[in-house]
Amino acid sequence: MNFDLTEEQEMLRKMAKDFLANECPKKLVREMEVDEKGHPPELWRKMAELGWTGLPFPEKFGGGGGSFLDLSVLLEEMGRACLPGPFFSTVVLGGLTILDLGSEEQKKSLLPQIAQGKLLLTLALTEPSGSYGASSIECRARADGDNFVLEGTKLFVTDAGVADYIICVARTADSARPEEGLSLFLVDAHSPGLSCLPLETMAGDKQYEVAFKGVRVPRGNLLGELNKGWAGVKRILSRSAAAKSVEMVGGAQQVLEMTVQYAKDRVQFGRPIGSFQAIQHYCANMAIDVDGCRFVAYKAAWALSEGMPATMEVSAAKAWVGEAYRRLTALSHQIHGAIGFTKDHDLYLYYARAKTGETIFGDGDFHREMVAQGLGL
Repeated sequence: MNFDLTEEQEMLRKMAKDFLANECPKKLVREMEVDEKGHPPELWRKMAELGWTGLPFPEKFGGGGGSFLDLSVLLEEMGRACLPGPFFSTVVLGGLTILDLGSEEQKKSLLPQIAQGKLLLTLALTEPSGSYGASSIECRARADGDNFVLEGTKLFVTDAGVADYIICVARTADSARPEEGLSLFLVDAHSPGLSCLPLETMAGDKQYEVAFKGVRVPRGNLLGELNKGWAGVKRILSRSAAAKSVEMVGGAQQVLEMTVQYAKDRVQFGRPIGSFQAIQHYCANMAIDVDGCRFVAYKAAWALSEGMPATMEVSAAKAWVGEAYRRLTALSHQIHGAIGFTKDHDLYLYYARAKTGETIFGDGDFHREMVAQGLGL
């Protein structure tokens, strides 16, 4: 079996790693945690010029014609660097959703602007229950002439404060089955009646509560078919969970490398602490977790990239990677000792992202249920 990246993917990986090492130091990451926008516009411009914001979109829409697997290589390096900003929300949650569900007119209008870095998007899905199931969606959209009127509240909407458009999942018809009667709308983030309230998060990422109070959305901004949006939402969740998994692999890899180096450099009792068996076994367990994470995450990404059914592969990856990333950062804390628990240490940045990444797009229990359903249980 050959698990190597292609020559082009390896070049992308190396270029991204070098670029982010220079342009996204941890000092910048910490500054962006308290910055209102959460990202430096100059860095976003450079990423767009490199073609990153257009990587997974067809060339006819101004993109790079890359695959989901190519995008995964880039996301891993972003996870390694703790990259702040709206790349995930704009490209994965927004752009790929438009590519998947949008009309030809919507794609021609929006995707070139996303590819050029001129348009920021995000997804409003979860509500106060915090669930990713169809039954949790209570936000309503009622028809009113040539418009729909949105009423409801969404939580944990990433980068809503800087987004130009928010893709909102709303209920447009009542049905005995909660999966029926759902639709997706492309909402101008500056619409009257739409408000964003920033939420304080452990990782310092930009999450918002978004309230829709009589927000009018033109019928032409409907994404996909009316009342048949749940199938599209499931694809969004699957793609996003896979993307978040490979992003977490990058963080896990960096934690392993910095911990092994610390174990070699830190001298105690007259010898490097890495010479003690307990520390060696901790590092070995971390390496085993990273290797397992990379395998299951890229297996899921490859299946999606090939257009194959990948529900079980994605859920297996998200369940495993989410918990393994948190587990290995905890082991790293044990090796670093007290210094690793300070906010000034880089390890804290990764631990916070491991904790938040474990739950977003479904935690381990949620995805184990998905795997069990795939087994016919």
